[in-house]
Amino acid sequence: MGDGPSSALSRDGTFSQRTEGVLRELILDGTIPPGERLNEVALASALGISRGPLREAIQRLAGEGLLTIISHRGAFVRTFEEREIAELYDLRTAYEMYAARLVCERASDEDLEQLGEFVAATGDEMSGGRYPSGRDFHRRLLSLADSAALERAAAETQAQISLARSISASRPVRAKEALDEHADIVAALQSRSADDAARAVREHLDLARRSAMNALGFTGER
Repeated sequence: MGDGPSSALSRDGTFSQRTEGVLRELILDGTIPPGERLNEVALASALGISRGPLREAIQRLAGEGLLTIISHRGAFVRTFEEREIAELYDLRTAYEMYAARLVCERASDEDLEQLGEFVAATGDEMSGGRYPSGRDFHRRLLSLADSAALERAAAETQAQISLARSISASRPVRAKEALDEHADIVAALQSRSADDAARAVREHLDLARRSAMNALGFTGER
């Protein structure tokens, strides 16, 4: 159990936040698959906590759209219809296009140089055609927009998209294409053209949407 959920609860942060974070990770990495009912007794035992903090975490994750609570039946990991996924990508695109415009206004030249270095380093770490885990270009982009409210809303939307993508065991590999698109976004940001940067983000996320829909067996039509 040294690397398991209960071990994660010993890390920094408040106990309530740690419980929520571990449960979120179990959902997003597919340990608790979409459509499955949460067994509160088993989870509380595995995490070494009482059911009170666990229920608080469940309520918060339901508020984020990761869980569905059904009266008298319990909490279930959310599943998604095709239209819901399309709408989530619409939201994500709107958030990140706006973020790109803010970055053009607010980020320093050094910030954008570091973002370009981040993309280059990500390419160096790519192996077997897969994007390296833990290197989130979009999170960095949003942080440079310097808007906590925007960053928070975009993170919730992306978490739901990640959950929807976890339904498919065979995710399409387009890491090299995505990396090139990230580089195009950085170039547009460095030119300080808000229109070009927003357009590059939209084109990148349109391709990501199509890839996700194909992975999930959807047509992409609403």
